[in-house]
Amino acid sequence: MGTIAFAVSGAMVAIEKRMDVFGVIVLALLTAVGGGMVRDVLAGITPPVTLCNITDFVLAMLTAALVSWLYSAGWVSHRGKRHIIWLYNICDTIGLASFTITGMLTGLSHENGNPYLLPVLLGVITAVGGGILRDIMAQRMPVVLYKDIYATASLVGALISCLLYPYIGLPGMAWLCFVIVVGLRFSALYYGWHLFHPRPNRFR
Repeated sequence: MGTIAFAVSGAMVAIEKRMDVFGVIVLALLTAVGGGMVRDVLAGITPPVTLCNITDFVLAMLTAALVSWLYSAGWVSHRGKRHIIWLYNICDTIGLASFTITGMLTGLSHENGNPYLLPVLLGVITAVGGGILRDIMAQRMPVVLYKDIYATASLVGALISCLLYPYIGLPGMAWLCFVIVVGLRFSALYYGWHLFHPRPNRFR
């Protein structure tokens, strides 16, 4: 679910930047598997799982091809820009929550020392790493650094679910994390929540 969702978001950024179909596929792949590859390298899993299993690659490439076809066939038009943004945000949020969970599971399976630090950090890195690579390739500032409640939603969901993991078990932890991340992200989009942006005081 996360792979397909992030592949859609990567493909839509590529289309917005007017890339050709190769660029669309590259950005879809980067967004879908980039964060997981960074996670595996940091966790000492080499080669990364993605490079040993073709499923994620095929899913991302097929998704990118489908998005490209739908756009060129007129299913997605310039008039439907609001629907495009809506679809992008839904896919990006689902991917954010899903990959936060997979990163946490990797951290829990490699528990060493602090029981929270590794799962939480790997969860956040898995969730936002692909999006950062996507934005760098698209020559724009990574959204995670300035817009909305994004990485913060992943961080809060991972931390709370990790703290409650001993009491609710693995399935409960995964679902709790998913609900928290999706809830925070959609609430931020709906209500226009943002983190504090330091600004100079002009009235001094």
